Amino acid sequence: MVGTVGPAERRDRAPMATAFVMAALVMALAAPARAAGRTGTAACLAGPARLEVLDGVGPRGEIRLASGARVVLDSLRWPEASDLAGEAQAWLDARRGARLTVIPRGEPDRWGRERADIQVGDNDDLAGGLIAAGLAFADANEADLLCRPALRLLEASARARGLGLWRGPVLSATDGAALRIASGRFAVVEGRVRHVGERGARTYLDFGARGADALTVTVSKRTWRMVRARGLSAASLEGQSVRVRGVLEVWRAPILEAAADAIEVLNEADRPEAGPEGERGLRR
Repeated sequence: MVGTVGPAERRDRAPMATAFVMAALVMALAAPARAAGRTGTAACLAGPARLEVLDGVGPRGEIRLASGARVVLDSLRWPEASDLAGEAQAWLDARRGARLTVIPRGEPDRWGRERADIQVGDNDDLAGGLIAAGLAFADANEADLLCRPALRLLEASARARGLGLWRGPVLSATDGAALRIASGRFAVVEGRVRHVGERGARTYLDFGARGADALTVTVSKRTWRMVRARGLSAASLEGQSVRVRGVLEVWRAPILEAAADAIEVLNEADRPEAGPEGERGLRR
């Protein structure tokens, strides 16, 4: 008979799971060509690795290299709260002057900055370290897909331990007052999908009854095709507890436009103590 794992034991396991996933992330960085083949999308294609030196850190995590290049970490969203942004900047500043391995991903962003995975030494992955410390979100930003889905395991470990961004509870999809306060900001929200309505141009995920002050997630037709390609559908999502992320807006009620990788079914995705099984996230 398998015993029940208590909360204290889960907390003890979380650092071990974090260490394992960090090691797996470093292994993935060492094989960028194989990673690109797994994603199958141009936005995630990894370019050739090169050596650089970290010269400085600009606003919102922009990394300045000694070569003059400007780089932002891929699959990472910088925190908006000034205190956490300051902690994240200090974390990167501590590596000023370090030799880096830079692996570009896809095309530059709208400001001409490279998107890249960056590693210091053998086991210091910058995106993984920030996310594991609760100082950044694992997020695709403007891309359709998250290039490094295993970063969500590090985020889950930080959330389980209440670090940084996760010091308070995750927003509830039925807490209209709290959602309205967060309007205009990036947020992570959890709740049970009450109804999924597929329409011609958009699909709607409703977390409350009609007229309730609860979240509605909207998904464009193009994005919904990608969601379905991942094995999710209206039938499979209705009644499920999910986690969604994106910029909150308020119309008549709180609303959030979701990307394909912004919808996580909790009983499949929220496993901070995943251990060796967490490596499966690297193989998507």
